Amino acid sequence: MNYIFKALIAKLEGEIEVAKANAMIYQRNAAGIGEHPDIVEAVETQVSKIAEAQDKIETIKKFFPS
Repeated sequence: MNYIFKALIAKLEGEIEVAKANAMIYQRNAAGIGEHPDIVEAVETQVSKIAEAQDKIETIKKFFPS
């Protein structure tokens, strides 16, 4: 796998970690999230971001192997 795809995977893995952190914050301290009155929807948004990034990583690994 070339440098560009490795960099893209690293970027996507970072996006996954950010979304996981956001979801954990919503779970642990929902009262502190004033701009998100629907916590379930806010967590679903983060889960969608994780799924999208993970799908992209799997696609890269499948179609652009080393």
